Amino acid sequence: MHKVIHYRNKCIGCGVCYEQQPELWRMSKKDGKATLIRAVIKKEVYVLAIPETAVDQSRETAAACPVRIIKVS
Repeated sequence: MHKVIHYRNKCIGCGVCYEQQPELWRMSKKDGKATLIRAVIKKEVYVLAIPETAVDQSRETAAACPVRIIKVS
């Protein structure tokens, strides 16, 4: 099983992740940062298991992040 890992506390709120994968991301109205939808929070890190079909797109999204705070394992 693959996972998307998001270090939200370092997010700058550029919205690239939301633009590329709106089914996994949303932008918070409270602080303007990206939120990984349905993720589990573990020590201020957001983790979401994703299906094999979403891995390539998630890797492209991670590569597009200007601060490199999205990882796919």
